[in-house]
Amino acid sequence: MSIFSRIRPNLGPTLALALPLVGSHLARMALGVTDTVMVGWYGVEPLAALVLATSYYFLLFMLGSGYGIGVMGVIATAIARKDETEARRATRMALWISILHSIIFLPAMWFSEDILLWLGQDPLIAALAQDYLRIGGLMLFPALCGLVLNSYIAALERARIVLWVTLAGLPLNILLNWLLIFGNWGFPQMGVAGSALASLTVQMAQLVLLLGYAERLSRARGFSLLQRFWRPDWQAFRRQFWLGLPVGLTLVAESGLFVASGVMMGWIGTQQLAAHGIAIQVTAIAFMIHLGIGNAATVRVGQAMGRRDQRGMEDATLTVLFLALLVVAVVVIIFLTMPAPLIAVYLDQTDPEAPMLIAIGSMLLGYAALFHMFDGLQAVALGLLRGVQDTRIPMYIAFFSYWAVGMPIAWVLAFPLGFGPPGLWLGLVASLVAASGLLLWRFWYGLRHGKWVARSETQAPPDPMSETAAMVSAMPFDSMGETLATTTPLPDGGRRD
Repeated sequence: MSIFSRIRPNLGPTLALALPLVGSHLARMALGVTDTVMVGWYGVEPLAALVLATSYYFLLFMLGSGYGIGVMGVIATAIARKDETEARRATRMALWISILHSIIFLPAMWFSEDILLWLGQDPLIAALAQDYLRIGGLMLFPALCGLVLNSYIAALERARIVLWVTLAGLPLNILLNWLLIFGNWGFPQMGVAGSALASLTVQMAQLVLLLGYAERLSRARGFSLLQRFWRPDWQAFRRQFWLGLPVGLTLVAESGLFVASGVMMGWIGTQQLAAHGIAIQVTAIAFMIHLGIGNAATVRVGQAMGRRDQRGMEDATLTVLFLALLVVAVVVIIFLTMPAPLIAVYLDQTDPEAPMLIAIGSMLLGYAALFHMFDGLQAVALGLLRGVQDTRIPMYIAFFSYWAVGMPIAWVLAFPLGFGPPGLWLGLVASLVAASGLLLWRFWYGLRHGKWVARSETQAPPDPMSETAAMVSAMPFDSMGETLATTTPLPDGGRRD
């Protein structure tokens, strides 16, 4: 049987799941794009501050997002097994951890100016960035909890509601930005801080809508998600923490690389930093498509894993890789043929600095075409690995690829060798070449050797603080250097509200 004959019957179900997720990610990115565009109209310094502030914010957001992302595969596998209790336990404790994360990192947002100054940023840009972050720090709560609910609803194959809720926030964000950034209709002119307040309002509204839908969805009524929500479930809490933490650290390794590239670009100049921020956001828009495909991969592979369906896992893998390569081809052509119009969207054409920013940004998008080829593949590979709840080794791969490979190459090319901004981007490309290759090899090796089907009886990594983990650590390692996760059943069969 040919590869395409195996892909064809899976295209419909995969696209039905992936397209709303892609749309929701694009709509969520559109919220950031509107912020960047409208702040860019306000001024170059506020734009540079927004680039710096959002990079800082997303570093902490990504660290906490692992719990919401990691829970998706657990829920999909539990639903395939018709285990409503496990799906509820995992989701509820992921919400608990997300709330705790939001509280713990509020001080890092409030005192961000000192940290940015220590990193060598311009004092004016650092002060404006703190204005954003003191309001934006409150966004961690609705953003992280919303991410958990997104995963919960998507695993229930109701991804379209996530799309509609996100789309509903877009016109509201534009209106609030227009009022609060520029001070229209008698509202205070808040500049970059107004953008933060607008985003916070939208995030809270979206969280309320998602929570209401999750509670009213007929398919989810048996899950009783909020039933005795205040009651702790420490075993599920530990499981989700140790599953989600490596996901968050993986995302930090990647997003930290981009934050560091922004910091280093700030050493080169304000114009270069602003152009870099625009180019990064353009590539991030394209990345959202791969992120949606990766989310679909998590659900489809997680479902097949729950059914112990080796052939189904292989077919799901081939399908998402086929879709990812199609997207890569289209995006590369767009980046290479029309870079200047993409950059110009973000700028006020009457600004005397606009031509220089367009020239720098267009040059960077040429490197972004190469960058995107490997960025898409690593995103899908991570989605596949999260579907089989394999998160620890991918974390090690990410840190190695981004910080042992990408960062040194970026610094050497940009500064000692004098390539400047192109050198930084070539370092980013090198990191993604390493990450995509190693992650895809790990998943495919485990798939072909039946490792993921064998793991399907265990739904979470071992808790390092438990006796179970101590027993696992004494077992022989498998051929990939990682023990198979085991869990100790509760006296009631592992079912606890």
